[in-house]
Amino acid sequence: MTAREAFVRVNTAIVRPALVPEIALHLATEITPIWQATEDWLRQTGTEPPFWAFAWPGSLAIARHLLDNPALAAGRRMLDFAAGCGVAAIAAAQCDAARAEAAEIDPLATASIRVNAALNNAAVTALDGDVVGQDCRWDLIVCGDVCYEAPMTRHIMPWLRRMAATAEVWIADPGRAYVPRDGMTAFAHYVVPTTMELEDRPQRDVTLFRLAA
Repeated sequence: MTAREAFVRVNTAIVRPALVPEIALHLATEITPIWQATEDWLRQTGTEPPFWAFAWPGSLAIARHLLDNPALAAGRRMLDFAAGCGVAAIAAAQCDAARAEAAEIDPLATASIRVNAALNNAAVTALDGDVVGQDCRWDLIVCGDVCYEAPMTRHIMPWLRRMAATAEVWIADPGRAYVPRDGMTAFAHYVVPTTMELEDRPQRDVTLFRLAA
């Protein structure tokens, strides 16, 4: 076990989110301790804030949709982009994806993905670093909650549209401000329980969109 994986285990609890009780995750149960612990780690290692320690509504909606429709992942090469805790990739692995990969730029996030995959006996490969700009080697790319800031949206959307020429690309929108509307076709909707410590309401309405090239 790496130091980062040990950090994830020590500073989280095992939780089964209400929307996807089939999947167990190492998550924060009280926001202050994990943020303070990561601030301490940040000073030592330059780590990002612990967004990986929470199951965000968009990723939970994607995971629920995959688990309810396993044929959408079965036999396909899948990427969980900006994966956070990796819940969507774990769901795809449980649906017999040919390959389930989860990409994150935060080393603690990829550590949490490995820990969560092991917890669920799921064959998930965590990809360290920014995959934006890489050639497409996937059949299905899912994005749980990626358009929350204008710079992030500008960085990722041209690449995702190129990916959509050869892969199916899903974007989950829990009501973020910077989600583009052109070339987006809605195909599912979920009401996802959340926490007032992270969101401004106890639940989020999440729409799943398919992106056109």
